[in-house]
Amino acid sequence: MAGLQKDTPNPENITVHSASKMLEVSFSDGATFRIPFELLRVCSPSAEVQGHGPGQETVQTGKRGVDLIALEPVGNYAVQPTFSDGHNTGLYTWEYLYFLGSQQDKLWEDYAAQLAAAGVDRDAPMPGKAASSCATH
Repeated sequence: MAGLQKDTPNPENITVHSASKMLEVSFSDGATFRIPFELLRVCSPSAEVQGHGPGQETVQTGKRGVDLIALEPVGNYAVQPTFSDGHNTGLYTWEYLYFLGSQQDKLWEDYAAQLAAAGVDRDAPMPGKAASSCATH
């Protein structure tokens, strides 16, 4: 299971910065990432976003102002956020949080390209199904 591999760095500190809408995660290997709530939401590992298989992903729009209203631990391997839009089904393993933090620039580029390909704006209400930029992990 992702997040349980022995070489996956463990988080040493997780801080929710509500004002700046960032989740700050410091890992045991010394890396620290500030991940925007919007990126967490549009890249949710949930079936709602990722689908149940390749080609079933859904581009998320209208998430720029999303807030993180709760963050619950899941065992010793993940956290489960609840977002202000009601989404709460994604389990973010330590490995996935590290991926999101370390690959932010590429994920934002991929997200922008997929929005353009789908002909939708980042702030538009949710459209029909289109591929998600975060399905690479």
